[in-house]
Amino acid sequence: MNINMLYGGDEIGAMVFDLGSQSMRIGFAQDDSPKAEIPSIVGVLNDGTPDTSALEPGAKYGNRINGNTKYFIDVTSLCVPRKDKELKNCMKDGMIDDWDLFEKIIDYSYSKCLHAEPQYHPILFSESPLNTKSKREKLVEIMFEKYQVPAIYLCRNAVLAAFSCGRSTSIVVDSGAVHTSAIPVHDGFIIPSAVVKCPLGGNFISTQCKKYLAENNIEVTPHYMIAKKTLIKEKEKPIWTKKRTLPEVTDSWYNYMCQSVVQDFKHSVLQVSETPYDDKIVSNLPTSHYEFPNGYNQEFGNERFKIPEMLFDPSPDMGGSMLSISHIVITSAGMCDMDIRPTLYNNIVITGGNSLIQGFPERLNRDLTARVHSNMRLKTISPNGSAERRFGAWIGGSIVASTGTFQKLWFSHQEYNDGGKGQIHNKCV
Repeated sequence: MNINMLYGGDEIGAMVFDLGSQSMRIGFAQDDSPKAEIPSIVGVLNDGTPDTSALEPGAKYGNRINGNTKYFIDVTSLCVPRKDKELKNCMKDGMIDDWDLFEKIIDYSYSKCLHAEPQYHPILFSESPLNTKSKREKLVEIMFEKYQVPAIYLCRNAVLAAFSCGRSTSIVVDSGAVHTSAIPVHDGFIIPSAVVKCPLGGNFISTQCKKYLAENNIEVTPHYMIAKKTLIKEKEKPIWTKKRTLPEVTDSWYNYMCQSVVQDFKHSVLQVSETPYDDKIVSNLPTSHYEFPNGYNQEFGNERFKIPEMLFDPSPDMGGSMLSISHIVITSAGMCDMDIRPTLYNNIVITGGNSLIQGFPERLNRDLTARVHSNMRLKTISPNGSAERRFGAWIGGSIVASTGTFQKLWFSHQEYNDGGKGQIHNKCV
């Protein structure tokens, strides 16, 4: 049978899974955006009572009951307060860490989100540039042995993000939850020796937000605790009533709910200034009003610029001592061959959820312009839509997996049976 007939076409299309530290984006190739985004965090509860409401009895995929252990997947079930429910992340540093929880998420994806049988759809997985050979082989083994997929392909997420912007050669600046990376891509392949990363990402900014709120005695109260609140004037002590019947939740779940409030504050309030932070300049800029779940509200001014400034100026004066984002981009380019540097600097792709902070692309472009030699043409590429920037790797995978020329690159189940899981390294460089 023609491989294009088997894997491509409109009737049976490929699936794309983009794995991230905080969430997984899943959907069908040729679509403009993922069908679902599922948290990488799973709720695990062992109370000795089987939960028949988790999924339909006899479901082939997605059954989240394992003996007396219940698994709660996706936002809705995660956010319901339950006694003794612990939250665990199946990812670590952008790579799969807990394979059992990962399989539970894959089960749920097929059963509840994609509504498809895995044996009929080839699947493209994005992966971290630093992913290990053993983890690649383990993923291939699970997908072929348990899910019986017809074919699989593993592609570096930076390569896919570049493809989503129509580039085969670029420096991809990926600012995610755990870290920010500068990853050079040349003719569709990353240059591993020139990958530079720093631990300045979304989690770092969230930590700085929590630190600021604590220092200013602003209480972070999760939504689930609040039964009723009273509208108050700005900066007054909040007046709210706690729900009477609440289970004793675990620290991991409580912290997760508090983190969701901090993240909403971060995305709603923070902004990166166009120029290096200066108290006098930002004092003249508009403030941003924010109301917390418990009713406390105020206008935020200088601090909303000062907190994200650490991404671009992590000097001791700003409370840090690491490389700035512009610094890691220049370091990465400097580690590449001199002949391709002009092309890299002319194609700097910005992606990742942390890059959605207002003013992020403009500030990075300004800092790079000041650092790069004037003879070097510089161009930053950041899609205007938040979905395009946030789901850059998934969109790139959707484009790649649906092209006719790509169909011959799949690592098929037959090749797996003939040569073993180690052949994945030859097919997916």
